[in-house]
Parts: sequence; structure tokens; C-alpha cells
Amino acid sequence: MKLKTFAVAVALLLAIFLFAQRRTPLAPQAQFQAAVDLTHTISEKSPNWEGTAQSPYQAPVHASFDKNGYFTRYITLPEHFSTHIDAPAHFSKTGWTVDQIPPDRLIAPLVVLDVTKKVEGNPEYQVAVDDIAAWEQANGQVPPGAVVLARTGWSSRWYSMEKYRNADAKNVMHFPGFSQAAVQFLVEARKVVGIGIDTLSVDPGASKDHPVHRYGAAHNLYNLENVGYLEQVPPSGAVLVVAPAKLEGGSGGPVRLLVLIR
Repeated sequence: MKLKTFAVAVALLLAIFLFAQRRTPLAPQAQFQAAVDLTHTISEKSPNWEGTAQSPYQAPVHASFDKNGYFTRYITLPEHFSTHIDAPAHFSKTGWTVDQIPPDRLIAPLVVLDVTKKVEGNPEYQVAVDDIAAWEQANGQVPPGAVVLARTGWSSRWYSMEKYRNADAKNVMHFPGFSQAAVQFLVEARKVVGIGIDTLSVDPGASKDHPVHRYGAAHNLYNLENVGYLEQVPPSGAVLVVAPAKLEGGSGGPVRLLVLIR
């Protein structure tokens, strides 16, 4: 009996060894040449929607090395502040909250629409279907599942609340955004999962009814606002990693945007 048990054990070990030798090798991993951070640092100097001198961001010290032997802070900020994500729930009662956005929508091919020249002569310029057509003529069709970011050049104003908001005497802001027609085309014809821009809003600053927000939210599209450093990334071929804070029930929240360049 002992000899039989020993033989069975040897056979089992041999089978495990042979199976291990036949295992399928891992597929080669994609190689990236560089990573670019499109995120503005959150600070009390970050422009806010209301333009108030008192920043809505506060970070008082909770524990210090001198008193406690370690360092922590309390932080207070709006969900929609500095570089952030708008979850569909921001403008749709039935849309995903930020913690419900599927993870496969947060890693996506990146498309950058450069409209800086058009914005120079018109601070209220709206990204148009023609801008998408021009991009596609140069780069091929916008891939499904992409995130489309508009580079307007507005982020050069980031460190001036007055210039970034560009408000008139009635406190109406004037800065570029997307047209609803362009976003409708991207969603329905190109199946994108997100859009973004280097201004305070994907809607133009003077907008009162926010049609881009409303249309996008109804289709579970997320928005990325106050995006920075788009001049450092190519118009196509890169991968965007969208990493929001996973706030339960959140209408949005702080986000880290990392571009992986092949």
C-alpha cells in the first residue's frame, strides 16, 4: 500500500511539472516612451468657478512631526475644483456617479483637438464638427472608446483668476468650450467615452443652460475640466489614464490624468 501511494504521488508531481513546462507565455506588454501628467496641482491659488478671493480649498494640518511624530491634514474642497472629472450624475438623475464609471472607460485612446489658433481670435470659440473632420483627415478616424480633449491654450491663464475666468462687468465668464453638435457627433458616430478641455467647463463660459453637459450626461459621457499641459502630448497615438477619487455617490471629484506616449 505504501509503495502504491508513493507511486501515485510521484505520478502527480510529474504531471504538475510537465504542465508547468507547457504553460502559455505572457503576451508582450506595450512599451511606452514617456508619461505626461495633465493635472494641475490642487492649491488655494487654483481658480474657482465663483472667482472668490477665499479659496474653497482648505488643507489645515491635523498632525505634525513635532507634535505627533507623523504628518496628516484635513482637506476640504468642492467636487468640481481644479483638474476634475464630471460624472454623468452631475447633470443626469440616472447617470453614473463617479464610483460607478466602469474602469474600462477610464483607460482610453487619447485624441487631442488643437483649436488654439481659432481661440486666439475668438475667446468664445466652440469646438466644431469641422475640427473633428480636420483631425481625422490628418490622423484617421477617432477610435471608439476614445477620450477627446480640446486644447484651446486657455491653461496658459491658469495662474490668474481674472484672466482664467475672463468675466465681464456682469460676472458672465467668456472662454471656449465644445459645441453640442460636435459632442453629439463624437458620441453617436464615434462612440467616445469622455471629453475634456483646458478651461473651467466643456460648455462655453457664457452658457446658461449647459447643453453639452446635459447631452453628454444623458449618454453616460464623462467630462474632464481644467486639464493642463496639453501642449506636451501628441494629437493621436497616446493612451490616457483617468484616475478619479472614488467618491461614493459623487457627482465628480479630483482626478489625476496621466498620458502614456508610445
